[in-house]
Amino acid sequence: MITELVANAVDHSRLPSIRVTVSRPTPNGIRLGVVDRSRTVPTLRTDPEADQLRGRGLTLVDTLTNSWGTELYRWGKQVWAELHEEDA
Repeated sequence: MITELVANAVDHSRLPSIRVTVSRPTPNGIRLGVVDRSRTVPTLRTDPEADQLRGRGLTLVDTLTNSWGTELYRWGKQVWAELHEEDA
C-alpha cells in the first residue's frame, strides 16, 4: 500500500519532497500515510481500463485495505490507508 501511495504523490504532486507516516490508531490497526504539499485530492477510478498500465494504484489500495482517505491541510494533504488485524 505504501508503494502505491508514494507513487501517487510522486506522480501527481510533482514536488521535491514528500513525507511518509506510520501510526497505530487502534491496538490492532496500522495507518500508513503520505503527506505532500499539493492540495489536489486523489480520486478512485471506478472504471480503470484493463489494458492500462497506470492509474490503478488507488483501486489496489481500496481493495487491499480496510479504509483509506484524504486529510486536507492549509498547505497540502495527507493520503492514508488503514489495515486492521482481524479479531481472533
